[in-house]
Amino acid sequence: MSYFFPMVAVLIWSINALVNKLSFGVIPAETIAFYRWFFAILILSPFLMKPAWQQRKKIQAHLGKLAFLSLLGMVLYQSLAYFAAATTTATNIGLITSLVPLMSLFLAPILLNKGLSKWALLGASLSLIGLFIMLSQGNTHQFIQQGINQGDGLLLIAAFSYGLYNVMIKRWDMGLSVWVSLYMQGVFAIIWLLPGLLLAPSVSISLAAMPLVTFAALAASIIAPWAWIKGIGLLGAERTAIFMNALPVMTAMAASQWLNEQLTVYHYVGGGLALLGVSVSQITTQFSVLKAKWLMKGA
Repeated sequence: MSYFFPMVAVLIWSINALVNKLSFGVIPAETIAFYRWFFAILILSPFLMKPAWQQRKKIQAHLGKLAFLSLLGMVLYQSLAYFAAATTTATNIGLITSLVPLMSLFLAPILLNKGLSKWALLGASLSLIGLFIMLSQGNTHQFIQQGINQGDGLLLIAAFSYGLYNVMIKRWDMGLSVWVSLYMQGVFAIIWLLPGLLLAPSVSISLAAMPLVTFAALAASIIAPWAWIKGIGLLGAERTAIFMNALPVMTAMAASQWLNEQLTVYHYVGGGLALLGVSVSQITTQFSVLKAKWLMKGA
């Protein structure tokens, strides 16, 4: 039963990759990015306004940090995918998103003073090779000349942003409950995204866009984080992180079935290497954590 919660979260996030792609041409990226958090905060407010008020002194002391975390995790990471959908596939959205733990792993030595093992470096190398194979589609010369396309470039920026977000969450212990912290970040996200909404081609939500906005606001922004946090509480952060490896697989299967995206040999080879690299890094990191706990108990 404990595995149920992280699997639900990953399933929702994989479907949300399809929602990102489906939103293109139906609703402006600036519009869905804003309404996603507007409606999510609207739903959460009756439950979290009182706890937020009770923790207001801690919130006031960390407003700058909460605003910065919101920019990284809720604006850049979760909004850039809507813009990327114009020039990339849902499959690529899922695969590049799965590189977030690797981004966090490389930022940790800089910001958390944690060492980087040779296995982590091996995992990173495998992932980068896999990513290069997938994005170049085997045409190395053309890829070097033209570079990465805009959508995949935006996704890499988004993955880096969320990797930095994860590290800064660990670096800054603000003493807030998880949900109050997320709630305040969502409030800041609305503020960050409001100028974009005002400049968007349209600020209205059409009937065709309504299911997409609803899923993004309710399932991807509330239910998935709740399930993920629940999974961490039952399994621990290290074991739960492994489930992220299922994200690109689920996304690719769903995109192939519902969006008719064709998977090539480069997706299988490149994506497989990228996932292998992330797995090597995560498993060795988890082993190091367990070893350290065992040594502490022994002492």
